[in-house]
Amino acid sequence: MTRIAIVGVAGRMGRTLVNAVEQQAGASLAGGIVEPGSSLAGADIGELAGVGKRGVVAVDSLAAIVDDFDVLIDFTAPQVTLANLAFCAEHGKRIVIGTTGMSDDELAELDSYRDKVAMVFAPNMSVGVNLTLKLLETAAKALGDEGYDIEVIEAHHRHKVDAPSGTAIKMGEVVAESIGRTLKEHGVYERVGQCGPRTDKEIGFATVRAGDIVGEHTVMFATEGERIEITHKASSRMTFAKGAVRAARWVADKAHGRYDMQDVLGLE
Repeated sequence: MTRIAIVGVAGRMGRTLVNAVEQQAGASLAGGIVEPGSSLAGADIGELAGVGKRGVVAVDSLAAIVDDFDVLIDFTAPQVTLANLAFCAEHGKRIVIGTTGMSDDELAELDSYRDKVAMVFAPNMSVGVNLTLKLLETAAKALGDEGYDIEVIEAHHRHKVDAPSGTAIKMGEVVAESIGRTLKEHGVYERVGQCGPRTDKEIGFATVRAGDIVGEHTVMFATEGERIEITHKASSRMTFAKGAVRAARWVADKAHGRYDMQDVLGLE
């Protein structure tokens, strides 16, 4: 049985993760973390998630439950995640990270722990999204250098704070790497005013933020006479939560290293 603790347990994703742990065999709810000083510290995390009392109360520090969990799931903010990663490395815990919006420096800091802790880091834990990434790799190799323009369009709810989404960036990276390009050189994230015609090799990104959209991503390969679109739409956060719990169970017995959902799903 993999004992799982959840950071941000009172938030939308945290509550969904509690439900996901409850639904999966081989996983148990070991703890939940709220912000330091939160009035929710001491509340039953099952009641916070709407699944009824589970006898596990929320705490405001990882140190309070250090002996109670095997794997930590973190979908919070970059600096919070990095602090939790350091804690897990120090105390011999595993961690599953779904946090997005990290800077290059923050990603480098995260990567520096690959020899100190077993982590699964992925911008999207959905099984469907990770299958989509494999489809994009195949499509890009077949189409990308044959005169097809490549665009990534993503949409999320109005509360999302980073753009483009981590999933959109990952999709762009997969496509770029498959055809020998890089997003640093060929990614275009803004078109305003007299920006001129599209160049042949650019990979464009467009972002929508509206309402309660959970997550929609489309990669378009367009040329004269035809357009191919590969799309993934999520209608519930549960798809991400179930993937994260699956990743937590998978990484529980793994050696130190940085893994992603492709590893978890055996798609590499």
